[in-house]
Amino acid sequence: MTTFFILIIYAAFISLGLPDSLLGTAWPLMQADFQVSTDSAGIISMIIAGGTIISSFFSSKIIRRIGTGNVTFISILMTAISLMGFHFAPSFFWLPIFAIPLGLGAGSIDAGLNEFVAEHYESRHMSWLHCFWGVGAMAGPILLSQLLAGGQNWRSVYQIVSIIQLTLAVVIFLTLPMWKKVARRDAMQKEAFPLESIEKTNPKKRSGLKEVFRLKGVVAVLLSVLFYCGTEQTMMLWGATYLIRIHEIQVSTAAAWISLFLGGITVGRFLSGFVTLRIDNIRIIRIGQITILIGLLVIILPLPEFFLPAGILLAGLGCAPIYPCILHETPVRFGKNQSQEIMGIQMAAAYTGSTFFPPIIGFIGARTSMVILPFFLFLFTSIMLLTSERVNHLTRETEIRNMDKLLE
Repeated sequence: MTTFFILIIYAAFISLGLPDSLLGTAWPLMQADFQVSTDSAGIISMIIAGGTIISSFFSSKIIRRIGTGNVTFISILMTAISLMGFHFAPSFFWLPIFAIPLGLGAGSIDAGLNEFVAEHYESRHMSWLHCFWGVGAMAGPILLSQLLAGGQNWRSVYQIVSIIQLTLAVVIFLTLPMWKKVARRDAMQKEAFPLESIEKTNPKKRSGLKEVFRLKGVVAVLLSVLFYCGTEQTMMLWGATYLIRIHEIQVSTAAAWISLFLGGITVGRFLSGFVTLRIDNIRIIRIGQITILIGLLVIILPLPEFFLPAGILLAGLGCAPIYPCILHETPVRFGKNQSQEIMGIQMAAAYTGSTFFPPIIGFIGARTSMVILPFFLFLFTSIMLLTSERVNHLTRETEIRNMDKLLE
């Protein structure tokens, strides 16, 4: 039963990744169909991102009230309805409307499942969870290309993904008792082994959002997540443009090389699930950040052209463990009483970085040169490394003080 349940959670994260890449890959066809400007996709993207940030920020309150299982069911149902709305949309006017529940649903699923896995499962499951997001993100464009080859249009892929989401929503609904059982099991373990449940912060009650921001290390971890997601999404959006304009790589080759970045993230997260059995999250995060810096140096230095895909792959492999390991470390760093609130605002910080960093770099690059891309990514990763080490320092201090109080 435990294996079946964790597979359901993995499937939910595949469903989270499926819509993420659809808009970008289907937009050229959608634009021609609706006869709107190219940058109209930015309107839909910003609405989805805005909904995701809002739902992530307030997810802890909703989860405490109705539970993670119910939140996951409702959120997947919302995304299914939204995607079916994209399928039937008669004009562009309807797309921003359906984008609202799509963003709200995605943020709730992300925050809820990350917190649930961080609290109830080992670190390897968090890495594999985000590996399955990569599977979903890669499956969307593949499904679209297959449907187009078979004579279908862009609406078909939204219909199929919506049906997949509806099917998963039914499965989640039927397994709601299992979510409650896992939560009860954890509560019983706390009662049986109280010393293992000592919180690093206030053990008597949960803190409000204002109090959470005052906890040592919270601001630093939010900055770390912000710069990680900004780095990842900026590379995904502008990497091919950089290769084409600066290195004069052919379009098809540039697309293939950038796919190494996403492939490195997906494969790296699968492998890091095994690495977490021997190395703790903090060291894995640090290794990942240093690996990104090495990969970016390979891209920046005037090396022969065949080093470029190696640098891109290294950057993807470095990215792989960072985000899931940061999220899994949340209850350890700040205590389970605070983990839902902090997980929610971490999701909000993540989507803020992925929403605003790429257009900022695109704006600067359009007015100067895209040669700036790897240099900015190197700067972002360096800040990520510094803030991450700051979190480690502050939370270690808090842990030492709490242990001293316990010994007294």
